[in-house]
Amino acid sequence: MNLSSTNSSAWKAESVLISVGFSLIFLLGIAGNSLVLAVLCRNGQMSTKTTNMFIFSLGMADLCFIVFCVPFQATIYTLDQWVFGPVLCRAVHFIIFLTMYASIFTLTAVSLDRYLAICYPLRSRQMRTPKNALISICLVWSLAFVFSTPYLSYFSQMDLDGTLLCIPAWEPRPRFIMDLWTFIFGYLIPVLVLSLTYARTIRYLWTSVDPAKDKSESRRSKRKVTKMILIVAALFCLCWLPHHLVILCMWFGQFPLNHTTYALRILSHLVAYANSCLNPIVYALVSKHFRKGFQKVFSCSRKRREENRVHVIQAVNTVSNIETRPSEEEAASTAT
Repeated sequence: MNLSSTNSSAWKAESVLISVGFSLIFLLGIAGNSLVLAVLCRNGQMSTKTTNMFIFSLGMADLCFIVFCVPFQATIYTLDQWVFGPVLCRAVHFIIFLTMYASIFTLTAVSLDRYLAICYPLRSRQMRTPKNALISICLVWSLAFVFSTPYLSYFSQMDLDGTLLCIPAWEPRPRFIMDLWTFIFGYLIPVLVLSLTYARTIRYLWTSVDPAKDKSESRRSKRKVTKMILIVAALFCLCWLPHHLVILCMWFGQFPLNHTTYALRILSHLVAYANSCLNPIVYALVSKHFRKGFQKVFSCSRKRREENRVHVIQAVNTVSNIETRPSEEEAASTAT
């Protein structure tokens, strides 16, 4: 009796911690990514600078992930069964992998863009155009759609002993191939490309020209942008690494199913999902242009509130004048 009550209280405590963690990720992700998209939309350079277009695509992927995935995934660890039906069971997991692929492919495209911009600034001008950036973004999302389409059938709602669960429906062998495929093309190869391009870019920045002698504003700006994107890429790789390692360890028999490993699996999901709300923080800490953009958005919202307050006061004064005018006319008529 005491043991069961202890386990029940421990599970309630875990449910509360999981709910709080997912709630923080949801709120911070919605606020941060919406703010980034607002800054980029208000900035007139969004359609003329290729890096801003890629950041917009990355922000959209993060926002879609936060909105369509995090709330549903939180219920998997806090409720006893899946309550959203078979359609959402497939759709939620499809969007998870769609946005994951879109994010890592976008970061790979940005790393190539930074490499060309810094190492070949003159020769790459004809390639690094807004039109080509838009084509690259469309290609990124198309590839992400193709790679994540199998997950429309990978998961399914099943009734196990009267409990509805959203679990993998494939046989073990196809599931192993799919999970290995996802790790290779959704993590390993992009990380290798990111490592190679940024290694060459950093080497060029710090060895080809003496940083103390280089006073070019354009070059300093490129360094700051590269630093910001490099941090974003590194955070993505670090945050999603535990998730992939847990899946691989499960397949290769090095991850026994017990309470500790279950907690580690939840923690790996929380860390991976937290990545979607970290990018706005990086932009605010590293880029002064984003800091100014954030301040402009807040100042504009504050001005709108003040203008609305003035309009309300003016409307109230107008109504009060209209109401008092007849009484003044009546007083004048009685006086005559």
